Amino acid sequence: MTDQLAISILTLQHRIPDDWAADPWAEVRPLIDGVDVLKEVHPEGLAPSCRYWKGPAESWPLAVTEEPRRVMIAEPTCTAGCCGALYVTMRREGDRVIWDAWENTSNITAVPTGFRFDSLQYETELARAAADISWEEPVDTVARLLEQTLADSGWFERWDCVLTSVSPRREEPDIPAELTSPEGVDVEFHQVRGPGERTDSYEYELFVTRDQSLDEQVRRLADHILADDPRRTAEIRDY
Repeated sequence: MTDQLAISILTLQHRIPDDWAADPWAEVRPLIDGVDVLKEVHPEGLAPSCRYWKGPAESWPLAVTEEPRRVMIAEPTCTAGCCGALYVTMRREGDRVIWDAWENTSNITAVPTGFRFDSLQYETELARAAADISWEEPVDTVARLLEQTLADSGWFERWDCVLTSVSPRREEPDIPAELTSPEGVDVEFHQVRGPGERTDSYEYELFVTRDQSLDEQVRRLADHILADDPRRTAEIRDY
């Protein structure tokens, strides 16, 4: 019975994945009473990325309502259909938040026990994590501020395009320089076309430096994109 469970403390921790190529943004990893319960039962899984923690509170990955909601709380770097994922059902009961009905579709059958949290502590921690940028490396900060600048500019809409993503590009250790790109920011967008027409996708591969402040780098990169029709200055992506 859920009313027999002790009240646990939720802590959300940003962590840049070892295999960041799967998602360059940090995952927001739940610790329950200080324990990484996901690691114990789904060691290869990643928690939802911080890019899903934007927007209104009801859209955050761990948001709860009185209506039970099944959430994929950890997935592999490939796909859930390939290597399985970890699911939990979340709901609110009065002043408590309940996590139970865990499902593990990987080849590990273990699942955590049920947990309950004080709803005030839970929601306060969600809000803190959504606003937290203390984990960012310089390349993350540049990517975040550049995305905000480009979204606010309305520049891509002017050219009948949609900004798809802005993401940090990290240096890959132990990889020869000729086989990888320097640290920077990738900007992807696509052109809006009519029904049945091909959608062209584009990408900027931008570079960060260590001799400019972060604000100066954001201005430099934004000025490069905003100077001309982005369909002319970006590289078209082939799939």
